[in-house]
Amino acid sequence: MRKTSYVVAFFAVVATMILNIYSVQRPDWLVVHGEDIIHKSVVVSYGLSQRCELKVIEVPSGDGGRLTYTNYDCRPFPLRVSDGCEKENRRFCMVWGTASYFGSLGIGFAAVACLAIGFGVSTHSRRRRIWKSVSVLVALHVICQIIVFAIVTDLYRTDAFPSFERARPGIAYVLNTLSWVLGILVTAGVVTTGISANKGHRWAAGNRAYRPISG
Repeated sequence: MRKTSYVVAFFAVVATMILNIYSVQRPDWLVVHGEDIIHKSVVVSYGLSQRCELKVIEVPSGDGGRLTYTNYDCRPFPLRVSDGCEKENRRFCMVWGTASYFGSLGIGFAAVACLAIGFGVSTHSRRRRIWKSVSVLVALHVICQIIVFAIVTDLYRTDAFPSFERARPGIAYVLNTLSWVLGILVTAGVVTTGISANKGHRWAAGNRAYRPISG
């Protein structure tokens, strides 16, 4: 494969990894909007490892207007006692923790794929072989992200946690989707270019394209 192809693949993998990192760290995979007697607005957002709550209170002011107070607080999620992980929500907590694990694992595969690309472009002989390892690593990265997406989607659709019946997908959910969709395209591109280079196509292999010796 050409160096140019590896450079494009490198930045594409970096892009998927960044999307992955943001989706794993953000606390808004699922978002619940509500209100109560005291609070004008209560927004609870659930991430893979934390739960955040935004409360907005409006009170009358002396000049006839209104004063607005906000409180934003985050905590680890799920917790054994607070989220019922030792009783009724035991299965949910285990599955949600699995999603968090695969999200972090996907970041690891993407990072190793970037290192493999950097190692592979050093010599022509390595460039001809390393695309296979890169495609496998990116594919594993994609699989991890799809697993996270599938777990969260299933728990959301089945209302596996009490407040999920009023939840809606948030920004982190969208970033995860973009990550694995882009990852699929990167994997397909690396495999297609690698196979074409092995067959001697100049657009993929460059000026030093491999040509089989005919007897």
